[in-house]
Formats: sequence, structure tokens, C-alpha cells
Amino acid sequence: MPAPIHVAVTGAAGNIGYALVFRLASGEVFGPDQPVVLHLVEIPPVLKALDGVEMELDDCAFPTLAGVVKADSDHLEDGFADCNWVLCVGSIPRGKGMERGDLIRVNGPIFTNTGKAINNAAAKDVRVLVVGNPCNTNCLIAMHNAPDVPRDRWYAMTMLDQNRAQSQVAQKTGQPVSAVKNLAIWGNHSATQFPDVYHATIGGKAAPDVIGDEAWIQGDFLTTVQKRGAAVIEARG
Repeated sequence: MPAPIHVAVTGAAGNIGYALVFRLASGEVFGPDQPVVLHLVEIPPVLKALDGVEMELDDCAFPTLAGVVKADSDHLEDGFADCNWVLCVGSIPRGKGMERGDLIRVNGPIFTNTGKAINNAAAKDVRVLVVGNPCNTNCLIAMHNAPDVPRDRWYAMTMLDQNRAQSQVAQKTGQPVSAVKNLAIWGNHSATQFPDVYHATIGGKAAPDVIGDEAWIQGDFLTTVQKRGAAVIEARG
């Protein structure tokens, strides 16, 4: 087997991090022949839960899991040491009544420290994926605080917005989601984003022609995608 790669996951004991670490450890992400050392990072109050995640990883006996490193968010450089990938899942979640601007104020300092720690401790070939909201802005903040990491190594996951837009288009046209191609999201992960169907296709045909409702494209479609996160939070409580 090749040498292990080191992969850090922040918020590793949270719902998303918990779902992610087992896929990383099992070989599903980097392949069945690539050993992985997981670096699990959490805030101090959640470290006991992180112990439980580590025990479950041990119990799975994944052949590709070459080791587990745990660190708390007060010692990020320990958590990111020599990491080839850093997956920034952990952030303060959006609560009812919060806009993404509110998240920037609380998460900005977190991603400032994250960027500095990546710059100081991660491997020279590190790549960074930011998931925590608002992911585009958090990614930019971290990137600006890691000047030694090339800009083409940074990624922000706005895939959820694209999925939301594809789902709305599919429902509108009565087509499967898989038929909707090349739909783009422009702007930040916020209520000002612009889901663009004008370059998309549905079953190989121009999406606007299949939809046949320009008022919907410019109206309900935009606002539904832009405000979907708030609507989900309102519905779930």
C-alpha cells in the first residue's frame, strides 16, 4: 500500500462530520488501496463524544484506517499537523431567525484561526474544503489567513444550492433530477445567490424552453432557492 494520507475533519462529532468520517476511513473517498490517518477536531465541550466516534472507528476495523489523531479547537495546529486534506465541517450552525450575515460575525474568527493553523502546520500539498456556512465567505476568510497555500487548493461546498435548484426545476417540469444538466449557482451561499437555468439543459433541450415559464424562472424559482435554508429551519423548528 502507498504511504498514508492525513485528513483532518473539523466538527468530527457533529452530524455531518460523523457521517463523513466513516466514509473516509472505509476507503470510499480515497480508494480501497489508500491508507488514511484521520485527524478529528472538535470543540472542548464535545471531546467526550469524539471519544465515542474514535471507539466506533476502532470497532469497524477498516483496513484503510491507518490511525486516528484527536485534537481540540484550541490546538488547531496539532489537529492539522502534516495534513494533506482539511475538511472544515465544523462551524456555528444557523438558527431560527438568523441570516448568513449573522453567521459571518460568529464564524469569522473561527475561520481566521483555521486558516492560520493550516498555513503553519499542514502539509505543503494541503487541499482545503469548507463546508461550514456561509461556506464561500468562510473559505475566503481562511484562505486570506493562509498565504502560503495556493488559491487553487481551496474549495467551498455550494453543491447544496445547486441540488436545491435542480430539484425545483425537476419538479416544475415533471422530469427526473438526473435530466437537469449544467445548472449553475452564481454569487455567495446567501439570499442573494442567483441560480442560473439559462445555460442548463433538461433531457438535452434548453432548460428555459422546457420550463416555458419565464415569470417562474425570474420569480418563485429564484426566491425558493435563495430562501430554502431558512424555510427548512422554520419547518423543522
